Amino acid sequence: MFLLLIFAATTAAVAQDSLRIKIDSLLQAPMFETTQVGLMVYDLTADSVVYKKNERQLLRPASTMKLVTAITALDRLGGHHEFTTRLCYTGTLDNGKLTGDLYCVGGFDPMVTPDDVKAMVQQLHLQGVDTLQGRIWADHSMKESLDYGEGWCWDDDNPVLKPLMVGRKDVFVNMLIDELCADSVVLVDTRIGESGCPSNATTIVINRHTMDQALQRMMKKSDNFYAEAMFYQIAFDVAGHRHAKAADARNGVKQLLRKVGVSDNSYRIADGSGLSLYNYVSADLETRLLRYAWKNQRIYSHLLPSLPIAGVDGTLEKRMRKTAAEGNVRAKTGTLTGISSLAGYATAKNGHQLAFCIINQGVLRNQDGKDFQDKVCQVLCDTY
Repeated sequence: MFLLLIFAATTAAVAQDSLRIKIDSLLQAPMFETTQVGLMVYDLTADSVVYKKNERQLLRPASTMKLVTAITALDRLGGHHEFTTRLCYTGTLDNGKLTGDLYCVGGFDPMVTPDDVKAMVQQLHLQGVDTLQGRIWADHSMKESLDYGEGWCWDDDNPVLKPLMVGRKDVFVNMLIDELCADSVVLVDTRIGESGCPSNATTIVINRHTMDQALQRMMKKSDNFYAEAMFYQIAFDVAGHRHAKAADARNGVKQLLRKVGVSDNSYRIADGSGLSLYNYVSADLETRLLRYAWKNQRIYSHLLPSLPIAGVDGTLEKRMRKTAAEGNVRAKTGTLTGISSLAGYATAKNGHQLAFCIINQGVLRNQDGKDFQDKVCQVLCDTY
C-alpha cells in the first residue's frame, strides 16, 4: 500500500510538471509580446493550485462576469428563486366588474413573452373579471430609472434595462390592453399611465419564471439582458425589496467576495453582464468563486447545467471539437473588443475536477485568445 501511494504521488507530480511545461510553452507564442493574460487552474479534487500566471492582475472579464453574477444570485437568492410579473388592483371587484386601478408590476423578468401576457389576461378572466373601469398603470418602481449600465459603450448593441418588458420591448401595457379586448373584457373609460403599486393593493395574477430558465439563456447564449435582470434581482434583495439600484447589486457581490476571502479594494464591479469597461477582476477572483460554487451543492447543481459544454452547445458549441476537451469542459466565454476570456470547470485525464479562469486582454483578434484558451483546456483534459 505504501508503495502504491508513492507511485500515485509520483505519477501526479509527473503529470503536473508536464502540464506546467506545456502551458509555459503556449505562453511563448508571439501574441504575448503585446498582450496580457491572467490564468489560474485549481485542482478541486486535490484542493491545490495546478498552475497560475498573473492570476492577481486586474483585467476586464467580458462575459465571464456573468459567472460572478450567477454565483452571487444563487448564493443569495437560491436556485428556487422566481422572476415574477404581477397584476394587482385597488378598488372593488363585484359581479365581474373591477372598479378601480389595475397595476402591472414589473419584477424585471427577462423571459416574458406575448403568450405570457395572453395567459395573464386569461387568468384575470378566470378570476371573474369581465369589465374594467379605471386606470391601468405600469409599475417600474422595482429598480432605478437608469436604462443602461455603468461604463457601457454608446455604440454597442446594449439592452434597455426596464423591469416591465415583453421580448425586450417596453410594450407590456399596450399588449395587455390588446389581449383584454381580444378576451372580451370590457374596458370602460380606461386610461393608462405609470405609477407605483400601493402597498394595500390586492394581487390577482402572478406570472412566474424560474432561476434555472434564466440561467440557461444567460450562460449558454451569453445573454446580456438576462444577466442584468439577474443583477437587479440581487439588488432588489439587498435593498430590502424596494427600489433597487445597481449599487445595491454591487454591494451584494462584495458581500460574497468578502466571504470567499477577496479584499474589497482588489477589484471593481460595475454591471452584471460584463458589457462595462469599468469591470476589473482577476483570474484568482473568478477561480475562487468557482471553487466556492463547487463546494456548495445548492449553487453548483444549478450553475453547472447552465454552462456551455465544449463542442456540444452554447457559445462553446463549435470549439474544442474532436479534442480531449470536447464534453469535458463546461465554461463561460467572454468577448469584447480587445478582450477574450474563458472560465469554468474541466475534467482532467486523471478524473480530477478542475476550476480555471483565463483572461486575455489587448488581443486585436479575439480568435487568438480563443485559440490559446482552447489549447490550455486541451492540455488540462489530456495531460493532467
